[in-house]
Amino acid sequence: MRPPHLAGNYAPVTEELTAHDLPVTGRIPGELTGWYLRNGPNPHDAASGHWFFGDGMIHGVRLDGGRATSYRNRWVRTKTFTDDAPVRDEHGVRDLAAGAANTHVVRHAGRTLALVESSFPHEMHLSGSGTPLPSGVCDLDTAGPYDFGGRLTTAMTAHPKTCPTTGEMHFFGYDAQAPYLTYHRADAGGDLVISRPVDVPGPTMMHDFNLTAGHVVFMDLPVVFDLELARSGTMPYRWDDEYGARLGVLRRDDPYGTVRWFGIDPCYVFHPLNAHDDGDRIVVHVMRYPELWRQDTDTFQHATLWRWTLDLTTGTVREEQIDDRAAEFPRVDDRLVGLDARFGHASDAEGGTMLRYDLRTGGVARHDFGEGRHPAEASFAPADDEPGGAGWLLTYVYDAATDRSDLIVLDADDLASDPVATVHLPARVPYGFHGNWLADL
Repeated sequence: MRPPHLAGNYAPVTEELTAHDLPVTGRIPGELTGWYLRNGPNPHDAASGHWFFGDGMIHGVRLDGGRATSYRNRWVRTKTFTDDAPVRDEHGVRDLAAGAANTHVVRHAGRTLALVESSFPHEMHLSGSGTPLPSGVCDLDTAGPYDFGGRLTTAMTAHPKTCPTTGEMHFFGYDAQAPYLTYHRADAGGDLVISRPVDVPGPTMMHDFNLTAGHVVFMDLPVVFDLELARSGTMPYRWDDEYGARLGVLRRDDPYGTVRWFGIDPCYVFHPLNAHDDGDRIVVHVMRYPELWRQDTDTFQHATLWRWTLDLTTGTVREEQIDDRAAEFPRVDDRLVGLDARFGHASDAEGGTMLRYDLRTGGVARHDFGEGRHPAEASFAPADDEPGGAGWLLTYVYDAATDRSDLIVLDADDLASDPVATVHLPARVPYGFHGNWLADL
Protein backbone atom coordinates (compact mmCIF):
# COMPACT_ATOMS: atom_id res chain seq x y z
CA MET A 1 0.00 0.00 0.00
CA ARG A 2 1.34 3.40 -0.96
CA PRO A 3 1.99 5.95 1.78
CA PRO A 4 -0.46 8.87 1.73
CA HIS A 5 2.05 11.28 0.20
CA LEU A 6 2.40 9.01 -2.87
CA ALA A 7 -1.29 8.17 -3.35
CA GLY A 8 -4.26 9.90 -4.97
CA ASN A 9 -3.40 13.32 -6.30
CA TYR A 10 -0.21 13.35 -4.22
CA ALA A 11 1.11 10.59 -6.52
CA PRO A 12 3.69 11.78 -9.04
CA VAL A 13 3.06 11.92 -12.76
CA THR A 14 5.52 9.92 -14.82
CA GLU A 15 5.79 11.86 -18.09
CA GLU A 16 6.88 15.28 -19.29
CA LEU A 17 4.28 16.52 -21.74
CA THR A 18 3.90 19.36 -24.21
CA ALA A 19 0.47 20.26 -25.58
CA HIS A 20 -0.73 23.16 -27.71
CA ASP A 21 -4.02 25.02 -28.23
CA LEU A 22 -5.70 23.84 -25.05
CA PRO A 23 -9.51 23.69 -24.93
CA VAL A 24 -11.14 26.46 -22.91
CA THR A 25 -14.56 26.87 -21.32
CA GLY A 26 -15.44 30.55 -20.95
CA ARG A 27 -13.20 33.37 -22.11
CA ILE A 28 -9.57 34.01 -21.19
CA PRO A 29 -9.08 37.77 -20.63
CA GLY A 30 -7.09 39.25 -23.48
CA GLU A 31 -4.93 41.18 -20.98
CA LEU A 32 -3.36 37.92 -19.76
CA THR A 33 -0.19 37.37 -21.76
CA GLY A 34 2.46 35.33 -20.01
CA TRP A 35 3.00 32.13 -18.08
CA TYR A 36 1.25 30.63 -15.09
CA LEU A 37 3.82 28.42 -13.37
CA ARG A 38 3.54 26.23 -10.29
CA ASN A 39 6.19 24.08 -8.63
CA GLY A 40 5.76 20.97 -6.50
CA PRO A 41 7.28 17.62 -5.50
CA ASN A 42 7.18 14.87 -8.13
CA PRO A 43 9.75 12.13 -7.37
CA HIS A 44 11.12 10.80 -10.66
CA ASP A 45 11.53 7.31 -9.18
CA ALA A 46 7.96 7.46 -7.78
CA ALA A 47 9.31 7.15 -4.23
CA SER A 48 10.28 9.54 -1.44
CA GLY A 49 10.44 9.50 2.34
CA HIS A 50 8.15 12.51 2.74
CA TRP A 51 5.95 14.67 0.52
CA PHE A 52 8.39 17.57 0.96
CA PHE A 53 11.29 15.55 -0.52
CA GLY A 54 10.17 14.76 -4.11
CA ASP A 55 12.02 16.14 -7.13
CA GLY A 56 10.68 19.48 -8.28
CA MET A 57 8.38 19.60 -11.29
CA ILE A 58 7.08 22.85 -12.78
CA HIS A 59 3.72 22.87 -14.54
CA GLY A 60 3.25 25.80 -16.91
CA VAL A 61 0.41 27.17 -19.03
CA ARG A 62 1.07 29.86 -21.63
CA LEU A 63 -1.74 32.40 -22.16
CA ASP A 64 -1.64 34.80 -25.10
CA GLY A 65 -4.29 36.87 -26.85
CA GLY A 66 -7.25 35.17 -25.19
CA ARG A 67 -5.91 31.67 -25.94
CA ALA A 68 -4.23 28.96 -23.91
CA THR A 69 -1.46 28.34 -26.38
CA SER A 70 0.47 25.61 -24.57
CA TYR A 71 0.99 23.45 -21.50
CA ARG A 72 4.20 21.78 -20.43
CA ASN A 73 5.52 20.09 -17.30
CA ARG A 74 9.23 19.64 -16.66
CA TRP A 75 11.34 18.27 -13.83
CA VAL A 76 13.93 20.66 -12.41
CA ARG A 77 17.16 18.88 -13.22
CA THR A 78 19.26 19.35 -10.10
CA LYS A 79 22.22 17.21 -9.08
CA THR A 80 19.81 15.22 -6.94
CA PHE A 81 17.69 14.49 -10.01
CA THR A 82 20.49 13.74 -12.48
CA ASP A 83 23.09 12.13 -10.22
CA ASP A 84 21.09 11.01 -7.15
CA ALA A 85 23.35 13.31 -5.13
CA PRO A 86 22.20 13.60 -1.48
CA VAL A 87 21.34 16.98 -0.02
CA ARG A 88 23.43 16.29 3.11
CA ASP A 89 26.43 14.14 3.92
CA GLU A 90 26.66 11.89 6.98
CA HIS A 91 27.56 14.89 9.14
CA GLY A 92 24.50 16.88 8.10
CA VAL A 93 26.46 19.28 5.87
CA ARG A 94 24.54 20.44 2.82
CA ASP A 95 25.60 20.24 -0.80
CA LEU A 96 24.13 23.57 -1.91
CA ALA A 97 24.14 22.59 -5.58
CA ALA A 98 21.96 19.57 -4.81
CA GLY A 99 18.37 19.52 -3.57
CA ALA A 100 14.92 18.98 -4.98
CA ALA A 101 14.10 22.57 -6.13
CA ASN A 102 10.45 21.67 -5.57
CA THR A 103 8.85 24.53 -3.65
CA HIS A 104 8.49 27.78 -5.60
CA VAL A 105 9.25 29.47 -8.91
CA VAL A 106 9.86 33.25 -9.03
CA ARG A 107 11.29 35.85 -11.37
CA HIS A 108 13.74 38.60 -10.48
CA ALA A 109 15.98 40.75 -12.66
CA GLY A 110 15.00 38.73 -15.73
CA ARG A 111 15.88 35.34 -14.21
CA THR A 112 13.32 32.61 -13.52
CA LEU A 113 14.36 30.65 -10.42
CA ALA A 114 13.11 27.34 -9.05
CA LEU A 115 13.53 27.31 -5.29
CA VAL A 116 13.77 25.01 -2.30
CA GLU A 117 15.05 26.16 1.07
CA SER A 118 17.79 23.53 1.35
CA SER A 119 19.95 24.61 -1.60
CA PHE A 120 20.85 27.19 -4.22
CA PRO A 121 18.19 28.35 -6.66
CA HIS A 122 18.07 26.68 -10.06
CA GLU A 123 17.62 28.91 -13.06
CA MET A 124 14.99 27.91 -15.62
CA HIS A 125 14.74 28.98 -19.25
CA LEU A 126 11.49 30.80 -20.00
CA SER A 127 10.41 32.79 -23.05
CA GLY A 128 8.84 36.14 -22.32
CA SER A 129 10.96 36.62 -19.20
CA GLY A 130 13.17 39.26 -20.76
CA THR A 131 15.99 36.98 -21.95
CA PRO A 132 15.71 35.22 -25.35
CA LEU A 133 16.04 31.45 -25.21
CA PRO A 134 19.35 30.04 -26.50
CA SER A 135 19.24 28.01 -29.68
CA GLY A 136 17.93 24.50 -29.07
CA VAL A 137 16.62 25.34 -25.59
CA CYS A 138 12.94 24.97 -24.71
CA ASP A 139 10.74 26.63 -22.10
CA LEU A 140 11.27 25.21 -18.60
CA ASP A 141 14.57 23.55 -19.44
CA THR A 142 16.97 23.80 -16.48
CA ALA A 143 19.95 26.12 -16.93
CA GLY A 144 21.59 24.99 -13.67
CA PRO A 145 22.22 26.11 -10.09
CA TYR A 146 22.47 29.86 -9.57
CA ASP A 147 24.64 31.38 -6.81
CA PHE A 148 24.62 35.09 -7.76
CA GLY A 149 28.03 34.89 -9.37
CA GLY A 150 29.58 33.08 -6.40
CA ARG A 151 28.35 35.60 -3.83
CA LEU A 152 25.70 33.32 -2.29
CA THR A 153 27.28 30.86 0.16
CA THR A 154 24.16 29.66 2.00
CA ALA A 155 20.93 28.03 0.95
CA MET A 156 18.15 30.35 -0.18
CA THR A 157 14.63 30.42 1.18
CA ALA A 158 11.85 29.38 -1.18
CA HIS A 159 10.02 32.60 -0.22
CA PRO A 160 12.05 35.66 -1.25
CA LYS A 161 10.21 39.00 -1.13
CA THR A 162 10.61 41.59 -3.88
CA CYS A 163 9.98 45.15 -2.76
CA PRO A 164 7.53 46.74 -5.23
CA THR A 165 9.06 50.17 -4.61
CA THR A 166 12.80 49.51 -4.92
CA GLY A 167 12.82 46.25 -6.89
CA GLU A 168 15.19 44.74 -4.30
CA MET A 169 14.78 41.05 -3.52
CA HIS A 170 15.08 40.20 0.19
CA PHE A 171 15.67 36.63 1.32
CA PHE A 172 17.52 34.48 3.83
CA GLY A 173 19.11 31.08 4.25
CA TYR A 174 18.94 28.81 7.27
CA ASP A 175 21.07 25.81 8.22
CA ALA A 176 21.51 23.08 10.79
CA GLN A 177 24.94 24.47 11.67
CA ALA A 178 25.99 27.94 12.80
CA PRO A 179 25.40 30.51 11.56
CA TYR A 180 21.85 29.16 11.64
CA LEU A 181 20.37 32.17 9.85
CA THR A 182 21.76 34.57 7.23
CA TYR A 183 19.92 37.55 5.73
CA HIS A 184 20.52 38.49 2.09
CA ARG A 185 19.49 41.29 -0.24
CA ALA A 186 19.83 41.52 -4.03
CA ASP A 187 19.42 44.86 -5.78
CA ALA A 188 16.96 45.48 -8.61
CA GLY A 189 19.60 44.43 -11.14
CA GLY A 190 20.03 41.03 -9.49
CA ASP A 191 23.39 41.62 -7.78
CA LEU A 192 23.71 40.21 -4.26
CA VAL A 193 24.72 43.25 -2.21
CA ILE A 194 24.06 42.29 1.44
CA SER A 195 24.72 39.06 3.36
CA ARG A 196 24.84 39.07 7.15
CA PRO A 197 24.40 36.45 9.86
CA VAL A 198 21.51 36.84 12.30
CA ASP A 199 22.09 35.46 15.78
CA VAL A 200 19.47 32.85 16.77
CA PRO A 201 19.86 30.20 19.49
CA GLY A 202 19.26 27.10 17.39
CA PRO A 203 18.56 25.50 14.01
CA THR A 204 14.85 26.13 13.53
CA MET A 205 12.92 25.55 10.30
CA MET A 206 12.36 29.11 9.13
CA HIS A 207 10.28 28.57 6.02
CA ASP A 208 9.20 32.16 5.36
CA PHE A 209 9.53 35.71 6.71
CA ASN A 210 7.94 39.16 6.40
CA LEU A 211 8.84 42.39 4.61
CA THR A 212 7.51 45.93 5.07
CA ALA A 213 8.55 49.23 3.53
CA GLY A 214 10.90 49.82 6.45
CA HIS A 215 11.56 46.45 8.09
CA VAL A 216 12.38 42.78 7.73
CA VAL A 217 10.60 40.54 10.26
CA PHE A 218 11.98 37.04 10.94
CA MET A 219 9.91 34.27 12.58
CA ASP A 220 12.01 32.18 14.98
CA LEU A 221 9.55 29.44 15.95
CA PRO A 222 9.87 26.15 17.88
CA VAL A 223 10.25 23.58 15.08
CA VAL A 224 13.88 22.51 15.48
CA PHE A 225 16.34 20.40 13.44
CA ASP A 226 17.11 16.88 14.71
CA LEU A 227 20.20 15.21 13.19
CA GLU A 228 19.07 11.68 14.08
CA LEU A 229 15.83 12.21 12.20
CA ALA A 230 17.83 13.55 9.25
CA ARG A 231 19.95 10.39 9.21
CA SER A 232 16.80 8.25 9.20
CA GLY A 233 15.62 9.81 5.93
CA THR A 234 12.47 11.44 7.27
CA MET A 235 11.58 15.10 7.81
CA PRO A 236 14.35 16.21 10.22
CA TYR A 237 12.30 18.68 12.33
CA ARG A 238 10.16 18.36 15.46
CA TRP A 239 8.28 20.65 17.81
CA ASP A 240 10.35 21.75 20.85
CA ASP A 241 8.49 23.04 23.92
CA GLU A 242 11.72 24.51 25.32
CA TYR A 243 12.67 26.68 22.36
CA GLY A 244 10.06 29.43 22.58
CA ALA A 245 8.73 31.69 19.84
CA ARG A 246 9.70 35.21 18.82
CA LEU A 247 9.74 37.72 15.98
CA GLY A 248 12.93 39.54 14.98
CA VAL A 249 12.76 43.05 13.52
CA LEU A 250 15.57 44.47 11.37
CA ARG A 251 15.47 47.98 9.94
CA ARG A 252 15.93 47.95 6.17
CA ASP A 253 17.92 51.20 6.32
CA ASP A 254 20.34 49.58 8.79
CA PRO A 255 20.81 46.06 7.37
CA TYR A 256 23.84 45.26 9.52
CA GLY A 257 22.27 46.70 12.65
CA THR A 258 20.68 45.09 15.69
CA VAL A 259 17.79 42.68 15.28
CA ARG A 260 15.19 43.45 17.92
CA TRP A 261 13.26 40.43 19.25
CA PHE A 262 9.61 40.27 20.34
CA GLY A 263 8.25 37.24 22.22
CA ILE A 264 4.97 35.64 21.10
CA ASP A 265 2.91 32.61 22.08
CA PRO A 266 4.35 29.33 20.75
CA CYS A 267 3.00 28.46 17.31
CA TYR A 268 4.19 27.75 13.80
CA VAL A 269 3.76 29.66 10.55
CA PHE A 270 4.69 28.34 7.14
CA HIS A 271 3.31 31.35 5.28
CA PRO A 272 2.46 34.95 6.07
CA LEU A 273 -0.17 36.75 4.02
CA ASN A 274 1.51 40.16 4.13
CA ALA A 275 2.96 42.80 6.47
CA HIS A 276 3.10 46.59 6.56
CA ASP A 277 4.24 49.50 8.69
CA ASP A 278 1.64 51.54 10.58
CA GLY A 279 3.44 54.41 12.26
CA ASP A 280 5.35 52.96 15.21
CA ARG A 281 3.72 49.59 14.68
CA ILE A 282 4.24 46.67 12.31
CA VAL A 283 1.14 44.72 11.28
CA VAL A 284 1.67 41.12 10.14
CA HIS A 285 -1.04 38.73 8.87
CA VAL A 286 -0.14 35.02 8.95
CA MET A 287 -1.66 31.56 8.60
CA ARG A 288 -0.98 30.28 12.11
CA TYR A 289 -0.77 26.67 13.36
CA PRO A 290 -1.12 26.21 17.14
CA GLU A 291 1.75 23.71 16.89
CA LEU A 292 3.45 21.56 14.28
CA TRP A 293 4.99 18.08 14.24
CA ARG A 294 4.91 17.35 17.94
CA GLN A 295 4.52 13.64 17.26
CA ASP A 296 5.15 13.11 13.54
CA THR A 297 5.41 15.00 10.28
CA ASP A 298 2.34 13.49 8.60
CA THR A 299 -0.22 15.12 10.90
CA PHE A 300 -1.23 18.75 10.41
CA GLN A 301 -3.65 20.79 12.43
CA HIS A 302 -5.51 23.46 10.49
CA ALA A 303 -3.98 26.90 10.01
CA THR A 304 -6.17 29.99 10.38
CA LEU A 305 -5.67 33.69 9.72
CA TRP A 306 -4.15 35.70 12.59
CA ARG A 307 -2.85 39.25 12.98
CA TRP A 308 0.24 40.21 14.95
CA THR A 309 0.68 43.89 15.77
CA LEU A 310 4.20 44.73 16.93
CA ASP A 311 4.44 47.95 18.94
CA LEU A 312 7.96 49.30 18.44
CA THR A 313 7.52 51.76 21.30
CA THR A 314 6.40 49.34 24.03
CA GLY A 315 8.17 46.23 22.72
CA THR A 316 4.96 44.18 22.86
CA VAL A 317 2.94 42.13 20.37
CA ARG A 318 -0.84 41.94 20.18
CA GLU A 319 -1.98 38.55 18.82
CA GLU A 320 -5.49 38.20 17.34
CA GLN A 321 -7.27 35.46 15.44
CA ILE A 322 -9.03 37.08 12.46
CA ASP A 323 -10.89 34.14 10.94
CA ASP A 324 -11.65 30.57 12.01
CA ARG A 325 -11.80 28.99 8.54
CA ALA A 326 -9.05 26.49 7.73
CA ALA A 327 -6.86 27.82 4.92
CA GLU A 328 -3.30 27.97 3.62
CA PHE A 329 -1.16 29.34 0.78
CA PRO A 330 -2.03 33.01 1.41
CA ARG A 331 -1.18 35.63 -1.23
CA VAL A 332 -1.72 39.30 -2.04
CA ASP A 333 -1.26 41.34 -5.18
CA ASP A 334 2.54 41.17 -5.47
CA ARG A 335 2.64 44.91 -6.19
CA LEU A 336 1.55 45.43 -2.56
CA VAL A 337 4.01 43.12 -0.81
CA GLY A 338 5.17 45.00 2.31
CA LEU A 339 2.47 47.65 1.92
CA ASP A 340 -1.03 48.05 3.36
CA ALA A 341 -2.94 45.68 1.09
CA ARG A 342 -6.68 45.59 1.68
CA PHE A 343 -7.31 42.17 0.13
CA GLY A 344 -5.64 38.80 0.45
CA HIS A 345 -6.63 35.31 -0.55
CA ALA A 346 -5.97 31.72 0.48
CA SER A 347 -7.17 28.24 -0.44
CA ASP A 348 -8.79 25.41 1.46
CA ALA A 349 -8.03 22.38 -0.68
CA GLU A 350 -9.86 19.96 1.63
CA GLY A 351 -12.97 22.11 1.59
CA GLY A 352 -12.68 22.86 -2.12
CA THR A 353 -12.84 26.64 -1.66
CA MET A 354 -10.93 29.83 -2.34
CA LEU A 355 -11.20 32.64 0.23
CA ARG A 356 -10.72 36.38 -0.25
CA TYR A 357 -10.16 38.37 2.93
CA ASP A 358 -11.03 42.04 3.31
CA LEU A 359 -8.45 42.97 5.94
CA ARG A 360 -10.13 46.29 6.68
CA THR A 361 -13.77 45.23 7.11
CA GLY A 362 -13.22 41.63 8.19
CA GLY A 363 -15.42 40.34 5.37
CA VAL A 364 -14.64 37.07 3.60
CA ALA A 365 -15.75 36.19 0.06
CA ARG A 366 -15.75 32.54 -0.99
CA HIS A 367 -15.62 30.51 -4.17
CA ASP A 368 -16.77 26.90 -3.98
CA PHE A 369 -15.26 24.75 -6.72
CA GLY A 370 -17.72 21.93 -6.17
CA GLU A 371 -17.61 18.43 -4.73
CA GLY A 372 -14.37 16.57 -5.34
CA ARG A 373 -12.62 19.60 -6.85
CA HIS A 374 -9.54 20.80 -4.96
CA PRO A 375 -7.78 24.14 -5.59
CA ALA A 376 -4.10 24.85 -5.12
CA GLU A 377 -2.46 28.16 -4.27
CA ALA A 378 -3.74 31.02 -6.43
CA SER A 379 -1.69 33.84 -7.94
CA PHE A 380 -3.05 37.31 -8.60
CA ALA A 381 -2.82 38.60 -12.16
CA PRO A 382 -3.53 42.35 -12.41
CA ALA A 383 -5.95 43.80 -14.94
CA ASP A 384 -4.44 47.30 -14.86
CA ASP A 385 -1.59 49.36 -13.47
CA GLU A 386 -3.27 50.19 -10.15
CA PRO A 387 -1.86 48.07 -7.29
CA GLY A 388 -4.72 46.43 -5.41
CA GLY A 389 -7.10 47.09 -8.30
CA ALA A 390 -9.02 44.71 -10.53
CA GLY A 391 -7.52 41.39 -11.52
CA TRP A 392 -7.87 37.65 -11.66
CA LEU A 393 -6.89 34.69 -9.50
CA LEU A 394 -5.24 31.78 -11.33
CA THR A 395 -5.02 28.32 -9.79
CA TYR A 396 -4.81 24.68 -10.75
CA VAL A 397 -7.84 22.67 -9.61
CA TYR A 398 -7.82 18.86 -9.38
CA ASP A 399 -11.04 16.99 -10.16
CA ALA A 400 -11.18 13.67 -8.33
CA ALA A 401 -14.03 12.38 -10.52
CA THR A 402 -12.04 12.67 -13.74
CA ASP A 403 -8.53 12.41 -12.25
CA ARG A 404 -7.62 15.47 -14.33
CA SER A 405 -6.74 19.09 -13.61
CA ASP A 406 -7.78 22.46 -14.97
CA LEU A 407 -6.35 25.95 -14.82
CA ILE A 408 -9.13 28.13 -13.40
CA VAL A 409 -9.34 31.91 -13.85
CA LEU A 410 -11.53 33.73 -11.30
CA ASP A 411 -12.56 37.38 -11.11
CA ALA A 412 -10.90 38.51 -7.87
CA ASP A 413 -13.58 41.15 -7.27
CA ASP A 414 -16.46 38.71 -7.83
CA LEU A 415 -15.11 35.55 -6.28
CA ALA A 416 -18.43 33.74 -5.78
CA SER A 417 -19.31 33.85 -9.49
CA ASP A 418 -18.53 31.13 -12.01
CA PRO A 419 -14.98 31.04 -13.34
CA VAL A 420 -14.11 33.53 -16.04
CA ALA A 421 -12.29 30.72 -17.85
CA THR A 422 -11.43 27.07 -17.38
CA VAL A 423 -8.40 25.77 -19.28
CA HIS A 424 -8.63 22.00 -19.63
CA LEU A 425 -5.20 20.42 -19.19
CA PRO A 426 -4.04 17.21 -20.89
CA ALA A 427 -2.86 15.68 -17.61
CA ARG A 428 -3.25 15.69 -13.86
CA VAL A 429 -1.30 18.28 -11.86
CA PRO A 430 -0.38 16.67 -8.51
CA TYR A 431 -0.79 18.63 -5.30
CA GLY A 432 2.16 20.98 -4.94
CA PHE A 433 3.31 24.20 -3.39
CA HIS A 434 3.84 27.64 -4.93
CA GLY A 435 3.97 29.49 -8.19
CA ASN A 436 3.38 32.77 -9.98
CA TRP A 437 1.73 34.53 -12.83
CA LEU A 438 4.65 35.86 -14.87
CA ALA A 439 3.43 38.44 -17.34
CA ASP A 440 5.65 39.03 -20.35
CA LEU A 441 8.17 41.77 -19.75
